[in-house]
Amino acid sequence: MEKDRTGMRVGLTQYGDAGFSLFLRKAFIKAMGYSDSALDRPIVGIVNTYSGYNACHRNVPDLIDAIKRGVMLSGGLPVDFPVLSMHESFSAPTSMFLRNLMSMDTEEMIRAQPMQSVVLIGGCDKTVPALLMGAASVNIPAILTVTGPMSTGSHRGERLGACTDCRRLWGKHRAGEIDAAEIEEINGKLAPTAGTCMVMGTASTMALVSEALGVMLPGGAAIPAVHADRLRHAEATGVEAVALAKSGRVLADILTPAAFGNALRVLHAIGGSTNGLVHLAAVAGRLGIRIDYDAFDRIGQETPVLVDLKPSGQHYMEDLHKAGGLMPILREIRHLLDEDCITITGKRLGEIIDAADIWEQDVVRPFSNPIYPRGGMRVLRGNLAPDGAIIKQSAASPALMKHTGRAVVFTSLADMDRRIDSEELDVKADDILVLQNAGPKGGPGMPEAGYIPIPAKLARQGVSDMVRISDARMSGTAYGTIVLHASPEAAIGGPIGLVRDGDIISLDVENGTLTLDVEDAELERRRAAWSPPAHEGAERGYLKLYLERVEQADRGCDFDFLVAPETSGVTPQK
Repeated sequence: MEKDRTGMRVGLTQYGDAGFSLFLRKAFIKAMGYSDSALDRPIVGIVNTYSGYNACHRNVPDLIDAIKRGVMLSGGLPVDFPVLSMHESFSAPTSMFLRNLMSMDTEEMIRAQPMQSVVLIGGCDKTVPALLMGAASVNIPAILTVTGPMSTGSHRGERLGACTDCRRLWGKHRAGEIDAAEIEEINGKLAPTAGTCMVMGTASTMALVSEALGVMLPGGAAIPAVHADRLRHAEATGVEAVALAKSGRVLADILTPAAFGNALRVLHAIGGSTNGLVHLAAVAGRLGIRIDYDAFDRIGQETPVLVDLKPSGQHYMEDLHKAGGLMPILREIRHLLDEDCITITGKRLGEIIDAADIWEQDVVRPFSNPIYPRGGMRVLRGNLAPDGAIIKQSAASPALMKHTGRAVVFTSLADMDRRIDSEELDVKADDILVLQNAGPKGGPGMPEAGYIPIPAKLARQGVSDMVRISDARMSGTAYGTIVLHASPEAAIGGPIGLVRDGDIISLDVENGTLTLDVEDAELERRRAAWSPPAHEGAERGYLKLYLERVEQADRGCDFDFLVAPETSGVTPQK
């Protein structure tokens, strides 16, 4: 029986004759040049996420070669196979719209093909959660590696990194401080190598929290894409994948509520992307684990931001790598972590911290001298967001953390694009910009549109930040006093969709509140007149499926039919 669950015998195609199924499968795989000896070895699948559109994954072919080397050195047979590849800038309407599709692709290809373990190669933003979601649903022995961050660029002596500096310098261009010729020159210097954004964007966030979860070999999150260490780490990942195939240790053994609790602590401590919370909720949901947003908020009150990295600080990911990567972060918050969590190696998290070589550096601050005294995010509640909203407080303007202002409303992305730079727009610096219908269903796909541009006429006056509120997401590379993920979203009748120009809104980050100063009776009158937005093409295909089955941000924006029954617990506990 054990032999029937190994090698080419796994998941045989149904022809009504198992013997013939195996005979036919071996006939065709031998056309690839494999010998019987090779086919009798443990098979390690390698998920190939390379694409000509995806510069973040430009080094994936080299990583696959290194992983294959590690697998073969350990007596396994590596077989790579393609799945959907997403790049943030080349995914219309948004990569989040396609994340669930990639997770389904990953899940079904792992199920359909014979393998005893699988190596997941992630990188750009939504690829890491998509891969983990798919593999978690199969619950196969799986290990993650990532493509790694880009190296920084330079412009006239100034160090540059995508995409915090993309946004900062584009803002200066909008304000008339940088002309068309110089911004075009800068454009060629922001992403000088293969790899993911070299700031604490979503890619860097997901790499670090995945290592904290224990699904990546220690040290892998911050190695730059172009370093030889990145290939050596990939080779070691291949070696570990063979060990996993033999041990049978599956993702559910690693991705426990306690492990997610550790990852959420790290999310706060690194000043990570707000996207990270959505993605962790989605991965956890595949295993029947629910993330408690109020508990996440509570642990943020005792977990300071320690990483001096853009957009919350000044450094870049290659600096964090030189400082030791995730390990000095774990050391500083060790007293807040569950050290008994088992990692992909079979070792406890505490053992891995004990074995780490940690030295003096200035990128990761000591716990006693943080870059920000509380966690990177704050959960907000109130009548404008009854089910919660998120603000990345570590990247917000202190002067705007408690603010009351008049709403200036954009009813859709198209409306915002049409009017944001109009000289006729009735807007002042102390107003609050509100974007509606940009949530999971409204976007569709909850685009990274929460970073609402400062209206051009205000930007020219030197205004660099305003309170901005939406049911959309924001790139982890962005900064500003920006309230996101307002839930329920406007497209399903949430209160954010009932805001009108001139309404008074109050934000109080210290007390965690977001309030719309409109009488309940008036809101009910507006609700009675409300109708959901229409989407062209919504009568067919993936868009139809998405609009009918996607959940809200606090549930990870996953499809309801992919979420496991809530049987494994709630996290975080502390």
